[in-house]
Amino acid sequence: MRVLVVGANGQIGSKLVGMLLEDDRYTPVAMVRKEEQSEKFQSEGIDTVLADLEGQVKDLEYAVKGNDAIIFTAGSGGSTGLDKTLLIDLDGAVKVMEAAENAHVNRFILVSALQAHNRENWNEELRPYYVAKHYADKMLEASSLDYTIVRPGGLLNDSGTGSIQLGLNLERGSIPREDVAKTLLEVISAPNSYRKAFDVISGEVAIEKAIKEIN
Repeated sequence: MRVLVVGANGQIGSKLVGMLLEDDRYTPVAMVRKEEQSEKFQSEGIDTVLADLEGQVKDLEYAVKGNDAIIFTAGSGGSTGLDKTLLIDLDGAVKVMEAAENAHVNRFILVSALQAHNRENWNEELRPYYVAKHYADKMLEASSLDYTIVRPGGLLNDSGTGSIQLGLNLERGSIPREDVAKTLLEVISAPNSYRKAFDVISGEVAIEKAIKEIN
């Protein structure tokens, strides 16, 4: 199963690509924006595709075509302006959704943000980011795709614990990026997660078990 990771050069994306490479069920494809990023992945034996989230949908169709699933982990990052939040986290995500529908790649997993669906619970310091995530989520939910929306809490660089708490409306919490990547890996082939969205933070339940219990 070929899995395209959008934002493969990012912190979650790069961890996920490594996990996919080690899993016999999957063949990772790293979508990156720069040639030097592509060369890095190719040197590790990982297929790559060059594409720009600020480009046209037809170019993104070329990038997604031939894959069996898409995982969108891209983000504008904290060092860019609000324009990039709008162009990458919202419009970039939506364009990849449109490309997926046009190319008939039905499985789509989106990394969102904890409580992005509840305006009352947004982090006020990150309000524009939450706006972008909120409406990207809504566009995915309105699509024809077999989606899963994963809404992690505050992201940590700590080593993963392998255990999470998963739910529709969790209190604010944090989670290592490694555990987010592992959660994304586990939902790829979990039909019970299709057309579902959930918050995820560190917890006491093994990731594999938590995913199996989604209903």
